[in-house]
Amino acid sequence: MTTTIVIAGKGGTGKTSISALLVQILAKKGVVLAIDADPAINLNQALGVEAGSTVGRIREDMTRDIQAGTLSPSISKHEYLEGQIRAALVESKGFDLLAIGRPEGPGCYCAANNMLRMSIDKLGRNYRYVVIDSEAGMEHISRQTTRDVDILVIVSDPTQRSIRTAAAIKGLIGEMRTRVGQIALVVNRSPEGLPPEIARAAESHGFGSPLTIGQDPNLAGLEIKGRPTTELPAESPLRLGVAELVAKLGL
Repeated sequence: MTTTIVIAGKGGTGKTSISALLVQILAKKGVVLAIDADPAINLNQALGVEAGSTVGRIREDMTRDIQAGTLSPSISKHEYLEGQIRAALVESKGFDLLAIGRPEGPGCYCAANNMLRMSIDKLGRNYRYVVIDSEAGMEHISRQTTRDVDILVIVSDPTQRSIRTAAAIKGLIGEMRTRVGQIALVVNRSPEGLPPEIARAAESHGFGSPLTIGQDPNLAGLEIKGRPTTELPAESPLRLGVAELVAKLGL
């Protein structure tokens, strides 16, 4: 059975770093499909792999070919799309990476997006885990790149604005999805534990007790050198925090 995990939150909270470490930890338990749903396409760097083609480019090429009448009638659109998505996968030890790429350009992509959802859902069933690093805010959720979410991890920083964004994401995904399992709030980059004001704000929005991760002094050095997040040392606060998250979620 596949477990789908979406990492969401305000920009700059460390979603991609947490996603990369989550993929690395889960890859020791079963094969992972990592989906980079952020148009900036940073998850590959955090994981230490090369970037491949994007689903956005595949969608646009297919839509163009359909409109031009150049798509071969001997192959169905679904088969064509599934083949192109599989070709775009970046394979690594324990996980495959698929980049969504930039949002839609001019024109209607409704039919293509619907086929994309079906193709990605079908692809995901071949993996033990699907980890989706969503873009900042709520656009990815409203587009519903994938239907069901088993675990929603909302990443916040220790600010009231970020907690309000987390609450808005929680509300929207509850409205849009057909099924949502666990919802967990992670307060990242909190210098001295969880401030009482943030704890009260989280509780007022129904988050209960969030997981708190401290500021990681090792991360800046890796980023300066262009090294992947997955090279963080074993005692790194961020790595230890993500390991605690995995345990808390029962993964």
